[in-house]
Amino acid sequence: MNAKSIKLFFFLCLITNILLISNIASAQVSVVESAFETAESKGFSGVLLLAIDGKVVFEKATGYRSYEQKIPLLTTDIFEMASVSKQFTAMMVMMCQEKGLLEYSDNADKYLNIPYKGITIKQLLTHTNGLPDYQAVMDKHWDKNKVADNQAILEYLRKYHPPMLAEPGEKYEYSNTAYVFLASIVEKVTGRDFIDLSREWIFKPLGMKDTDIRTLEEKAKVSNFAAGHIKNKNGEYVNANKFHDSDYTVWLGNRKGPGRISSTAEDLLIWDQALYNGTQVSEKTLKSAFSPQSLNDCTLSYYGFGWDLGKDELLGKIVSHTGDNPGYKTLIMRFIDQNKTLILLNNNYHEANTELVESAVAALKGF
Repeated sequence: MNAKSIKLFFFLCLITNILLISNIASAQVSVVESAFETAESKGFSGVLLLAIDGKVVFEKATGYRSYEQKIPLLTTDIFEMASVSKQFTAMMVMMCQEKGLLEYSDNADKYLNIPYKGITIKQLLTHTNGLPDYQAVMDKHWDKNKVADNQAILEYLRKYHPPMLAEPGEKYEYSNTAYVFLASIVEKVTGRDFIDLSREWIFKPLGMKDTDIRTLEEKAKVSNFAAGHIKNKNGEYVNANKFHDSDYTVWLGNRKGPGRISSTAEDLLIWDQALYNGTQVSEKTLKSAFSPQSLNDCTLSYYGFGWDLGKDELLGKIVSHTGDNPGYKTLIMRFIDQNKTLILLNNNYHEANTELVESAVAALKGF
């Protein structure tokens, strides 16, 4: 075979491989399309985004931004992130650590006037702290005609002093209280407002133009804010904020740390990709955030710093987080060994959510 024939052979092989890859990708997109259409037919309202190496391979919206006004949902609409916010709070703590403002081994009561002693910042980050649920205390005692902030939450924990649920480091137990403490610690060590600092350190530098920690009044002024919806007694979807007493996002509307970030699917992809390039913290710091934690009995807890940790046989290491608010169900899944991303934002807390995620993960395995 002469040189010209060899070149032609390799060129034909290259074209064949490109066509094969293109066909595989097209087939996987079809799988997701079908799953999305099924969810749509069942009444799902939300946005699904899939990306590989930071490039969107599927993005679609269905349902309504507002059911009452019948405003169709767009992929650019802004959703409440709920507990997906915790990874941002954890990042603020990690940035403070790298700046020498705190250590993970520091006890929380070094910085905060709280009745719970011997709990480290690391145990706050990893939900291994044993703290009681602040929401239960506020639900029982707080005047829901007022809007609580972190200072009020700390005051009520001191006043009513609910007991610890476990010894620090004894076990994993999800703790919103811990992330209220973390945001308050960031404010203490920086002397700055947590919201202003989040904008300055994360949202603005990364170009997350639609991401913020908004008050109820600020959210009302955002024209493309996708309201969370739940069904009324007639089975009709209505704005979740109308159920005032049960909607803690209203009367706990000024809390910082465990929730309250609102964002878009595409802004979350910007955030996802920034975690690969070291613009926020060092690779060493991020590695610790994605590592399981050793408990007092030397068993491991698979929650890092604001991230659930998992592994898939084909996709490799997974770091993910869900978020639940009245009317909302959110998810970011990062398959960090392969730089694949799944983002799902749902604003009518629909049961089709789970099946759609399963289909999307299956499709990502085929890309």
